[in-house]
Amino acid sequence: MNDGIILSVFTKPWTMPLPELGKFVSDIGFGGIELPVRPGYQVEPDNVVKGLSEAAKVLGDFGVKITSIAGEQTEAMMEGCANAGVPVIRICVGVGPDGYMATEKRLQNEFDALVPKLAQWGVTLGVQNHSGNSVCNAMGLRHLIEKYDPKQIAAIWCAGHNALKGEDPEIAIDIVWDMLSMVFLKNAIYVRENGPEAEVAEYYSFWTSGRQGLSNWPKIIAELKRRNYKGCINLNAEYSDDKSVVRLVKEDIAFVKELLCQ
Repeated sequence: MNDGIILSVFTKPWTMPLPELGKFVSDIGFGGIELPVRPGYQVEPDNVVKGLSEAAKVLGDFGVKITSIAGEQTEAMMEGCANAGVPVIRICVGVGPDGYMATEKRLQNEFDALVPKLAQWGVTLGVQNHSGNSVCNAMGLRHLIEKYDPKQIAAIWCAGHNALKGEDPEIAIDIVWDMLSMVFLKNAIYVRENGPEAEVAEYYSFWTSGRQGLSNWPKIIAELKRRNYKGCINLNAEYSDDKSVVRLVKEDIAFVKELLCQ
């Protein structure tokens, strides 16, 4: 496998105690996790400063790093990340009722105010593309954050959501390359939810394994290798068949390791 790449997993499906979580993800083969800092999880927002450092120590005993957190962009989150050695706070950004361009302007005003605090704490805010009513593709990410130093505000490119919007992965990676913080891998297909007799076809996103979806993981890994990518590749462990999460994430990490070794 390529040196300089750490494989992590978003631990949203699992609320087990931290020692169990560390052993669980390590046994699967991950060297890192993205930890949700949310109510009901191992670290909650009200205790992030102390709790995140404690979590990093427990997980470190199993050789597992916290590569990012999914949390709000508050100063407490920044302080918690700085103390625990967590480099990235990941967010997604939705489009408000005032429209896309007004939302972008509002978000940039918010980011402008956050930059000094992010610099003070040495933490990066990672903005991820997301399908639906969100900033959904690579060019949208670029237009939103290109004026910022990626040490403070950077792009997290999600291959699964990108594929749902029909963007070629090599082009997407090129668009965000100079501001890229992390790569997220998950995969989906569109499934028709009404019959052929309907006046208008309707579809929903079905989250599936890395081999089966619209996102071409072999192309993505090949492009990252061509560009000598060094950093975190996070498997999101999001599957519509929630009873098969463990089996599917094991299959997916094996698939990614196979691709990295080619």
